[in-house]
Amino acid sequence: MRKTKRPARRPRVDGLIEAAGVASQALDYKPSTVIFAQGDAATTVMFIRRGTVKLSVVSKGGKEAVVGLLETGDFLGEGCLAGQNRRMATATALTPTTVLIVERQEMTARLHDNPKFSDRFLSHMLARNIRIEEDLVDQLFNSSEKRLARALLLLARYGEQEQPQRVLPKLSQELLAEMIGTTRSRVNFFMNKFRKLGFIEYNGGLKIDGSLLSVVLHD
Repeated sequence: MRKTKRPARRPRVDGLIEAAGVASQALDYKPSTVIFAQGDAATTVMFIRRGTVKLSVVSKGGKEAVVGLLETGDFLGEGCLAGQNRRMATATALTPTTVLIVERQEMTARLHDNPKFSDRFLSHMLARNIRIEEDLVDQLFNSSEKRLARALLLLARYGEQEQPQRVLPKLSQELLAEMIGTTRSRVNFFMNKFRKLGFIEYNGGLKIDGSLLSVVLHD
């Protein structure tokens, strides 16, 4: 089995929307507020200026699955640019969140007339696709312990900052279990193990130490 690599650096897009002259509307959302729901009309692209957003899907039988967590600097709802007429997932704010709303026609026009903005947006979307592919491999081949360690490192943006010990917002063990496809009890077991080994620390939030990468890389 191939080793999981350190998460790749993502291209930064902070401030790029304003610099590119993209017309947008800023909206604030409180925690647990739905930004858009599965099945809603897809007419806008959104950019997270601050906060954390959960993406989830619900099956016809009512089973919910978390398919991603997006944070400051991420786009969401970009499927409308490729002809998606309805939202494929529900986006919910997990923390106080500010989102820039850009109409589809406006986003398309700015991508066409601003090469710098278009290049950065494309790089961001390619990095997102790489992440999705890595998530799929992770689910198929790695143990739940490795999946949890990788998820925590990704949430902490390990590899993107000189100081990887970023304090994460409060995340329930149920949410983490849904993200990696296991049970809450298993997440609780591994979180306690990580804490005892010094990989994580609870101190007004969840602090992730870079040494947690050893769990991901261990055969």
